[in-house]
Amino acid sequence: MQQSGWRIWLPRSQRFRSSVLLHVVPTRFVGGTMSGEHLSNIPMTHREIAQAALRATVGSATIDSIRPIPGGVSGAFVYRVDAGGRRYVLRMEGRASPMRNPHQYTSMRIAAEAGIAPRLHHVDETARVAVMDFIVEQPLNTYPGGPHALAQALGEMLRRLQGTPRFGRFVEYPDITARLWAHVCRTNLFAPGVLDAHTQRLADLRGAYTWNSDEAVSSHNDILPRNLLFDGGRLWLVDWESAYCNDPVVDMATMLDNFAPSPELEEVLLQAWLGHPPDRSLRDRLELMRALTRLFYAGVQFSAVATASRLVPDTDLSAPTLAEFRQALRDGRLAPDALETRHLLGKMYLAAFFTGEKAPGLPPPISAFQLDRPSAAPIAE
Repeated sequence: MQQSGWRIWLPRSQRFRSSVLLHVVPTRFVGGTMSGEHLSNIPMTHREIAQAALRATVGSATIDSIRPIPGGVSGAFVYRVDAGGRRYVLRMEGRASPMRNPHQYTSMRIAAEAGIAPRLHHVDETARVAVMDFIVEQPLNTYPGGPHALAQALGEMLRRLQGTPRFGRFVEYPDITARLWAHVCRTNLFAPGVLDAHTQRLADLRGAYTWNSDEAVSSHNDILPRNLLFDGGRLWLVDWESAYCNDPVVDMATMLDNFAPSPELEEVLLQAWLGHPPDRSLRDRLELMRALTRLFYAGVQFSAVATASRLVPDTDLSAPTLAEFRQALRDGRLAPDALETRHLLGKMYLAAFFTGEKAPGLPPPISAFQLDRPSAAPIAE
């Protein structure tokens, strides 16, 4: 059981960050270039990339505004661009990582052609940039028919995704989870021995994991509420930087923890995905994969926290309940983008991994706080 004696331990200097400011920058193409302070809010390292991508997308049309889109989780530079009466998303990758997925743009193209990802207008894999439609987002909790209909639609979307031409191969999920966890253990975020039982459980799960790699399907590999957009009529999946072919249960495991808070909704989601109830063998594989996805997201949060200086390693794994965590966000005791919030969320995922209890997920209203994470530090065996 999760303990209620959780505490905030990070230095006060790490507890709050300033919010992201949005800048509206009128601009236009003149003689094949951009004029004015059109790129002033884009890093110098990416301005030529942005200029070329927007020229290829909108031609000589006037660009009315360029606005940073906050809340990103991959380290990419993402902007909303209004031009020629249309709205676009300009996405440029940030610092290259040793674990960069080489298949993300091909995966994005396939998903867009299937009507699962927003329409693509420009892709340059060498420059690592893409321009796509901007989706005017409505809250997921306004989906017609409520949670039951949303679960049905999500299961059907996953079935469509897994039926597309197969994405490229990259790293099997247990392996990438193990690499991320090894990185967490090397950071000295926790005192020696504190995570030993969790490391052993990971080893046990990896030993029990079996599957036929020939059955790999196209996978998004990060289906969280922040990556699912509802435009008032239909759903879209965005942020394809982790997409490659994978075990079919990976995406469903994440969906179950984030979009099915009751056994009844779990069954709706599974039935819509498969077209029939899962057998015992598949349910067992899903439970194993759900544990691995929980450890992965714990590792993501801890990796972000480990980038900051700290006085002493943590010795306490106690975590708040989901209700306590939500209330702390609402009443201001936790800031959505503070490192302490990530640290506690990581502990909540870690407890769910170890005990099999329900993972915290990021469903509304938690997702409304726009918890984000920087790209994790490079990880290796």
